Amino acid sequence: MAPPGIAIAVPNNRYSPAFARTARLCLAFARVGFVNTLAFRLRYVTGIVTYFIYVSVYYFIWKAIYEHSASIEGFDFAHLLTYIGVGWIIRSFYFNTIDQDLAYQVIEGRLAMDLIKPVNIQLMYVSRAAGESVFRLALLTIPTALVLFLVYPLRLPAGFGHAGAFFVSVILSFLIVAAINFAVGTFALRLQSILGLMRAKFFLLELFSGLLLPMTFFPHIFQKILSVMPFEYISYVPMLIYLGKLNGGGLARAIGIQIFWVVILMAIGDGLWRWSTRKVIIQGG
Repeated sequence: MAPPGIAIAVPNNRYSPAFARTARLCLAFARVGFVNTLAFRLRYVTGIVTYFIYVSVYYFIWKAIYEHSASIEGFDFAHLLTYIGVGWIIRSFYFNTIDQDLAYQVIEGRLAMDLIKPVNIQLMYVSRAAGESVFRLALLTIPTALVLFLVYPLRLPAGFGHAGAFFVSVILSFLIVAAINFAVGTFALRLQSILGLMRAKFFLLELFSGLLLPMTFFPHIFQKILSVMPFEYISYVPMLIYLGKLNGGGLARAIGIQIFWVVILMAIGDGLWRWSTRKVIIQGG
C-alpha cells in the first residue's frame, strides 16, 4: 500500500501518469547534468575571473563614452553599467552547450545510444542543461554577482515585483537559448560537422540578444527587424524588467512573448530532430 501523500497512487489524481513520468525523467536527467558538471568545478573559478574582466572592460569603455553625456538612448551611466553587469551575471546561468554536446555525440559515434532510449531527446538534453545551469548558479552566477556588486555600483532590481518577474524571465531565457541550441545541434546529424554554424550562432546571439549593447542603441530598422525575432528576449527584455523599464501590461506582454517563443522554438527543434533522424550516419567505432 502506498504511503499517504503519494499522489501517483491516487485514482483521482489530477496529474496524468504520463505527466508524472515525464517530470521524474526531467529531474533524473537534470541530476545527471548536475553531477556531470562536478568534474569541471575548477573552470568556474576561472569563469568568475573571466566575467569580472568582461564587465571591467565595458566599465572603462562606457565611462569614457559617458564623460560628456548624462544619458544615451534613455540609459544613464548607472543604468547602463547595471545593464551590462547583471546581463553578464544572468548569461552565466542561461548559457548552455546543447548544440556542442549533440555535435560531439555525432562525431564520436555515441549518438546511437541516445537514439535507442525511449525518451524525448530534446527534453533529455534540455533537462541535462537545466541541471548544469543549477550547478553554475551556485558556483558561477552567485559568486560572480557578489564580486561585481562589491566592486561596481550596480543597482538592485527596481522593486520586489520586478525582481520576481525578472526571475521568471531569466528562466524563460534559459529555455529559449536551450531550444535554439538544440535546433542548431540537430544539423550535426546531416552535416556531420557544425563548428562554423555554432560559431556563427554564438556571435549572433551575443550581439542580437542585447548582451553587448541595448537594442535601443541599434539603428531603428534593425530594432524593427529584431523585434519579431526571439533573440532580444534572451537578455535585453530581462534587463529592461530588472531596471524597471517595463511595467504593468508591457511587462506581462514581454513575459507572454517569451513563453510564446519557448513553445515555438521547442516545436521547431522537435521538427528538425524528426527531419534529421530520417537519415543518420553514425561515425566512430
